[in-house]
Amino acid sequence: MAGDKWSTVSLADIAGHISRREVSPVEVTQNVLDRIHRLEPQLNAFITVMAESALRTARSAESEIVAGRYRGALHGVPISLKDLFLTRGVRTTAGSTVLAEQVPTRDATVVRKLRSAGAIVVGKANMLEFAYGEVCPAYGPSRNPWNLEYGTNGSSSGSAAAVAAGLGFASMGSDTGGSIRLPAAFCGIIGLKPTYGMVSRSGVIPLSWTLDHVGPMTRTVRDCALVLEAVAGYDPRDPGSVPARRRLYAARLEQSCARSVKHGAATSTRQP
Repeated sequence: MAGDKWSTVSLADIAGHISRREVSPVEVTQNVLDRIHRLEPQLNAFITVMAESALRTARSAESEIVAGRYRGALHGVPISLKDLFLTRGVRTTAGSTVLAEQVPTRDATVVRKLRSAGAIVVGKANMLEFAYGEVCPAYGPSRNPWNLEYGTNGSSSGSAAAVAAGLGFASMGSDTGGSIRLPAAFCGIIGLKPTYGMVSRSGVIPLSWTLDHVGPMTRTVRDCALVLEAVAGYDPRDPGSVPARRRLYAARLEQSCARSVKHGAATSTRQP
């Protein structure tokens, strides 16, 4: 497994390789950063690329995994964040020149949870200004990886382009009126708008507190479930957050698939 072959591998698959120590988080992260360097001029998927901190985090992840302290499916896996998630020490612009120099002193709850899970943030993804409208006056539009003459639609535009182009294995987006779902559809990836209150919006620059949702964007449904497991949960700092017990979404998905396969096999043996 080498080079750009990683660009088509799912998060779940690369996590398996990392957990078995068949590939290093440093190798995977460097490969993603090299791909960003090569494709970003055409795609414009990022506002800020965090190469130095990503490699530093990858080296820490590698040391932890070698020492037997594997945290789970996101440990050592490169991802990105839509640029409205507050990120400690990294500018967070919400796609606007108004916040072009804003450098938060804290992480959004989702960012903190992703870091705790061992994810490696490679950059802050491009977006429509304040997650609203169809133009990007400050940073320019993201391009569709499948056809550079086309856009990506919706405000989580850079996140969708990044995931589709293999510039990371997942991205966190936001959805108020379709801004996860539409870019995901336009770029041929999976985008989830979670149930209201499931994922904290604390530290996420708002468009509408009564309508905003944040959720994962990935290449497969299983990957989406794995990211959701890491970020879902009650947060008292979000007034819309709902207390609920933690669920293992990926395991439930696999159980559901197994039941469907078993049912299909049973029905296929019936005589007409």
